[in-house]
Parts: sequence; structure tokens; C-alpha cells
Amino acid sequence: MIGKAYLNITLAQVVGSVSRPNPPEEEMMSDPSRTLRRLLTAFAAVTVALTVAGCGGSESPEKSAAPSEPAAVAPSFPVTVEHLHGSTTVDKAPERIVTIGLSDHEPVLALGYKPVGVTDWFERKPFTDWPWAKDAWGGTEPEILGLREDGVKVEKLVALKPDLIFAMYSGIQKDNYDQLSQIAPVIAQPKDHDPYAAPWQDYTLLAGKALGVEQKAKDLIQNIADRFAQVRKDNPQWGTLTAVAADSFKAGQYSAFQKGDPKSAFLADLGFQIPEEITKKAGQSNVAEFGSEGLNILEVDRLVWLTTGTEPHGRIKNDAVYKELKVAKEGRDLFLTYQDPPIGAALSFNTVLSIPYAIDQVVPLIKK
Repeated sequence: MIGKAYLNITLAQVVGSVSRPNPPEEEMMSDPSRTLRRLLTAFAAVTVALTVAGCGGSESPEKSAAPSEPAAVAPSFPVTVEHLHGSTTVDKAPERIVTIGLSDHEPVLALGYKPVGVTDWFERKPFTDWPWAKDAWGGTEPEILGLREDGVKVEKLVALKPDLIFAMYSGIQKDNYDQLSQIAPVIAQPKDHDPYAAPWQDYTLLAGKALGVEQKAKDLIQNIADRFAQVRKDNPQWGTLTAVAADSFKAGQYSAFQKGDPKSAFLADLGFQIPEEITKKAGQSNVAEFGSEGLNILEVDRLVWLTTGTEPHGRIKNDAVYKELKVAKEGRDLFLTYQDPPIGAALSFNTVLSIPYAIDQVVPLIKK
């Protein structure tokens, strides 16, 4: 039970301040100045002041949301799971799950549950229309609790009356974890990893434990491990090659994703090696950032660009420094977008649900 409280929550507090997942398809927006402004302020400390009413007096959300559907495998409760901010006990099968991590809904969906509330990373409408997740949603549309840039609207979260909150891929800080724990049990990010840098297997297993279906989570993980193993077997030469995922948010500014980031982690699972230089330069962030003068760090065997739309492609290719790189001259670079087709989004999510789609799409393109 929460008494009336005023939560002055910054975006950095809600989703962490040490890393920055990729921006959504903002170049599709009609206002260029707004696009640039949102790109430059991604994961900055945008204050979200929220008045939260007591749980007992919460009103129903504007849109009806169907309760979660339990997995086919009989769950076992109670369960206690450990995470970065301690441990959480889930006494019984949850019926109203909320996910505030940017991709947390996907392992939850894969395990047979439909969240009633989610955070929208890429502003795709309808939210449930991603090709790898559409069938799992089955027509159910969750409440959108907030966009990536704006953080979670806590008043919407409270109104949903959740009985379990996932905040795994969120970078949630301890004070906000404690506040949310007054609403419902919270599953924070995995231990022993920087925010947004835990392997997809850890997120899947953590969700499986919390939902009482740990063995199902292990089975899903093994199925994908087998798929990656087959790709590596079919392409043994990739094991000796370097690869990295990169982005360019605006002219003259570039980012390369370190090995812990989902996008480069996907390439590593295909067999490629992620240069330690990039991971070292990134430090505690998920990206190494640099200008045109630093583009030589992208001199790898396979370079995968992930961008918001196709506009950056020509701009990158025409950079005077980039044109001189061997990876560019020899055509060993691959340009993908986050949407239309959503291959980049599948790589960014890099979840137990999106990985099979990403494998099907990316492997043939890298082989070309």
C-alpha cells in the first residue's frame, strides 16, 4: 500500500545513467528539430514528476488490458530470485505483469505470459506487431507506460494494479527499486553485470525463475544455443574474423557497441570476435563514441551499421575518413535499419524471442 507520494524521478534514475541503448526510428518524425533534440538528449536526466495515488484508490486504466496467461508448463511457487538489488519472492503465479525494462516483455512473452503494461522502445504501432512477437501477443495490446525517452509514467503503472514488475533491462537504481517494490514485487537487473550488459541468457533465466518455469527458460536457451552452434558450424571462418555493430546519430558522430551490448553480443554468438579496443574505449558505457577522426577503430572484418532509417547510410559512406577504410572499400560493411524491415530492432532486443528472427535475417546478409 502506498500513501499519496510525489515521486520526482529522473530518466537517468529510472533507466540508468551509464549506458544508452539505440534510439528508435526518430527520423520518421516530421519535425527535424525535435528529432535532433531527442537524439541528443537520449537517456539524459529528463525529470518526470509524478503524483501517485494510494493503491486502494487507483482508477482503471484508459485501455483495458488482458490479464497475463500462464505458461503451459505448470509453474512452481513460491520462488525467490536474486538480482542486483537483493532478492525478491514471488508467492504465486502472477496474473498482472508489468515490464519496465526496454525488452523485458519479450522473455516474459516467450515463457507464456502477456504483460499488461510495457515500456515502448521504438514507438512501433501497434506495439504488438513485431514479426517475432506478433503470434505470442495473440491480438492482446498492453498499456504503454511510457516511451524510452520519457521514462515510466508511474501513475499508469499503479492503475494497472500489477502483481509482479520486471525491471531487468532497465538499469533501475536502488531508490527507484525500493519505491516500485511498495507497489509489487520487482525483479531488477541480473547481478555482476553493468546495466544493459547482461547476456540474453541471464535475462531469460531470471524471468524463468521469477515465473516459476525455470526449466522452460533453460529449454528455450538451449534451443537458441543449438541454432547459434549450427551457424558457427556452417561458417567456421567467422571464428577468426572481427566484427562490430555501430551507429551514427548525426553527421561526424559515431558509436561502436562493446561486446556486452546486445547488438555486438549477437555477432559474437555467430562466431565473430568483438575487438577489445572497442570494449575498453566504451568503459562502463555500452558504446564507444568518437568523431570522424576515430573511425579507424571500425577497421574490422565485418562492420554492421544499425541506423534509424536509410538517410544515415549515404552520409556515412560519404565521410571522407570512412571512404578510406578498407572495410568500406572492400564492401565488408552491412547497413541495416531498425524498422522496415526491423532487423536492427531484432538485434537491439536480442532476446530469446527476437534472436531466431535475427538469425534468419542477418546470416544470409553477412554471407553476401
